[in-house]
Amino acid sequence: MLIGELATRTGVSTKTLRFYETDGLLPEPDRTPAGYRDYPHPAVDRVAFIRQAQAAGLTLAQIREILTIRDGGQPPCDHVADLVDQRIGQLDRRLAELEHTRTELLALRGRLATLDPADCRDDVCVAIPTPATAEQP
Repeated sequence: MLIGELATRTGVSTKTLRFYETDGLLPEPDRTPAGYRDYPHPAVDRVAFIRQAQAAGLTLAQIREILTIRDGGQPPCDHVADLVDQRIGQLDRRLAELEHTRTELLALRGRLATLDPADCRDDVCVAIPTPATAEQP
């Protein structure tokens, strides 16, 4: 199947397919006598896997690792489980950071609700403390 057909079947641009090939995610396909890429039918499933793995939050480098394990004849599910656990840990840390930021913003919003604009003469905004204003009683 030519690259255009693979692109149509997978919803991925030909540019992306060429990138996947260059990046080692898709094996280099055979060529037609005219020099066009001629992908085997399993390439459709492989591209679908790449897209689904990306949607799950895996990086292309991680996806390449998974495909390399599979191409080596081994089941990659244990490796995928490790990667998913790592990703969950990253997300948990990011969620904690976001929750902290949200708490800080809610506190700032509360200070702004009771702020007298006249208090902001010497500061940019007294509701956002700087080291100098934080030390003042």
